[in-house]
Amino acid sequence: MSAIVNCCSRTPPRLPQRQGGEAPACIDKFICQYDNAGVLDLDVIDDRAVALAVLDPVRAKVLAALANPGSATTVADAIGETRQKVNYHLRTLEEHGLVELVEERPRRGLTERVMVASARSYVLAPEVLPDSAADLSKIDRLSAHYLVAVAARMLGEVGELARRARAANRPLATLTIDSEIRFANAADRAAFASELAETVTTLTARYHDETSAGGRWHRLVVAAHPRMPTTPKS
Repeated sequence: MSAIVNCCSRTPPRLPQRQGGEAPACIDKFICQYDNAGVLDLDVIDDRAVALAVLDPVRAKVLAALANPGSATTVADAIGETRQKVNYHLRTLEEHGLVELVEERPRRGLTERVMVASARSYVLAPEVLPDSAADLSKIDRLSAHYLVAVAARMLGEVGELARRARAANRPLATLTIDSEIRFANAADRAAFASELAETVTTLTARYHDETSAGGRWHRLVVAAHPRMPTTPKS
């Protein structure tokens, strides 16, 4: 089980209160996580062969059906395919480590294998397209494409770090701040960006230490983008 704790302090960050003592404003998701889960909520696929296996439409349905343990028979019923076809795809998924054996049990004179997906959901890392990977040095740092390239790099790096941590049975400390803010105008947005950059620079200078023997490098990414418009309910 993954333990979610505030790795920066013993208590949650103190946020400004709204008028009337209402709930804190702005930052609604602040997570410092030590990730060492046994059953994964999400796994990052960075191997091309594994990516090709999971991108098959039928195999994708099989994986979704195996979010909870099931057999070829139960999966076939769930996705509307034959048991023989599901067994074929299960063998491929098992070869690539995408499903795991839970138990074997006798059924009608045969041995029924109960399987479960290795994770509840999957994402593909940029490494599955090595020849087309983004080169940050060749992208305009002020463009939206640069933000996407940084996000892709983070996806690949954190996925690999999490895999190494699981293999070593050690925790991986990560920090996520996820929030939404509505600016009144472009001037306020620019002022916010300037203050945020100044604050991050100050904190970085205060805590950066290249001489401590037990120190470890971390990558800090701060990003913002317009929120996707929501579709009004009819």
